[in-house]
Amino acid sequence: MANLNFVVHDLTPEDVSKGIADGRYLLVDVREPNEIAAEAFPDAVIATLSGFDPKAIDPQGKQVVFACRSGKRSVTASLAAQAVGLAYDKHLDGGILGWKAVGLPTRTGG
Repeated sequence: MANLNFVVHDLTPEDVSKGIADGRYLLVDVREPNEIAAEAFPDAVIATLSGFDPKAIDPQGKQVVFACRSGKRSVTASLAAQAVGLAYDKHLDGGILGWKAVGLPTRTGG
């Protein structure tokens, strides 16, 4: 995956929240089930990194934005998607921790 042509764009929680509300972004949470069960993004689809298949993601006509706990695994997911030819080059900078830090809502129970 070490390809210099791959770029991952950092999006702020506010940008992602607005993009979801506007119907432009599909948030894809790559955290594991136990993490999602404890606390989740309200409008995300799940594609855990441990069983990650970026081709299985249905973008629903939107731009895919990956998210995780802090922003590391979401970059990994974006790079993996790009490695198989998908233009999924965005991630939520700061993950769910950054999301919560700016006061955006989460839900419990997965």
